[in-house]
Amino acid sequence: MGLLDILLGRTKPALPDLDQLFGLPSAAVTLEAAAGFRPTGQGAVCFATVEGAAFEQAHREVQALLDADADRSGPPVELSQDAYGYSWLVSRRTPDQLPELVNDLHAVNSAMEVNGFGPQLLCSLAGFRDDADRRLALVYLYKRGTFYPFAPLPGGAQRRDNALELRVKAALGDDLRIEQDLSRWFPVWGAPGL
Repeated sequence: MGLLDILLGRTKPALPDLDQLFGLPSAAVTLEAAAGFRPTGQGAVCFATVEGAAFEQAHREVQALLDADADRSGPPVELSQDAYGYSWLVSRRTPDQLPELVNDLHAVNSAMEVNGFGPQLLCSLAGFRDDADRRLALVYLYKRGTFYPFAPLPGGAQRRDNALELRVKAALGDDLRIEQDLSRWFPVWGAPGL
């Protein structure tokens, strides 16, 4: 970054740091102690919808990579599309397999990146629930290299539990690189894996 960039207020975007995903298991311990939320075993990677043979090849590579896991039961990765037109690769594990789920999310992101689909990657999330059946996702913003909590309120209305999100932000500040710009805490309504 040059002097002109500094004077004009231009900044370089943060580079994705997929290794930040490996902080999720320790953050899950803190999250359970601080707020009673435990992993659901579900997670997903979201990206702008891509069509064509190159993407199909990348999806087959991810599928083959995760199929190689002998401890997995059920479908390793499911491809779905949400109501907003974004695509999701969803992984399901048992709730006690958060490290394996994180490996799945990292592998999906890495494979997409290696195959030239890095610019289409938007976010990854891991799902959590508490005893009152409240849902929470820890969302990793690919282009920012940061996390934020997303806590939808129960019911059909698209409303968030902002107080819970801020409590989780405060609790996980030492475990994860939390996104400080709250305007970037985008809702992920209807996200599979949540």
